[in-house]
Amino acid sequence: MKERESRLKINDYLYLGGSKIHSNGLFAAKDIPKGTRVIQYTGELISKEEGNRRQEEYEQRSKSDPNLGAVYIFDIDDETDLDGTADSNFAKNINHSCDPNCKYVIKGKEVWIVSLRKIKKGEEITFNYGFEWDPKDYKDFPCKCGSKNCVGYILEKKSWKKLPSFKKKGKK
Repeated sequence: MKERESRLKINDYLYLGGSKIHSNGLFAAKDIPKGTRVIQYTGELISKEEGNRRQEEYEQRSKSDPNLGAVYIFDIDDETDLDGTADSNFAKNINHSCDPNCKYVIKGKEVWIVSLRKIKKGEEITFNYGFEWDPKDYKDFPCKCGSKNCVGYILEKKSWKKLPSFKKKGKK
C-alpha cells in the first residue's frame, strides 16, 4: 500500500492510513492543539497474570507473521492490564517514535493518547512505547521511526543512556 493511499476517518482528529514507520498509522485530520486527548486506547481489562500469558502468545504469533504488531497490552496498574487487540481499538495503530508528538496518560483504568505539542494536519501520530530496558532482549525491538533522535530500539527514554551506540554518539 502506498503511504496514505486509503484513508479511514476515525474521529474528528484522526484518520487511518499507510505509514512510513510500520504498516498503518494514525494521522492528524486537522491541526491538533497541544494537550488534546486525541483518542482513547480501548480494550479488555484483564488480570496481570492473563496479560502476561497473552503477551507471550502474541509475541509468538508475531514471529510467524512479521506484519502483525506483536503486543497491544498496556500495564494499567500492579493488578490490571488492558488488552487492546480488539478491531475496534484504532489507537493500536499508533506507531512508536523516539521523538513522539503524543504521550499516553493512564487515568484510573483508562488510557488516553494526548498531544505533547501542536500537531499539524497530515502528521503521523506517534508516542514512545516506553519499553523497559532488558539487556537480554532489547535488540528484539528495533525502532523504525526514522526521527533524527532515533536510538535504534523501542525503549523508554530513561533507558537510552544504557545503549552503547547512544554513548558513542555523545548524546546525553
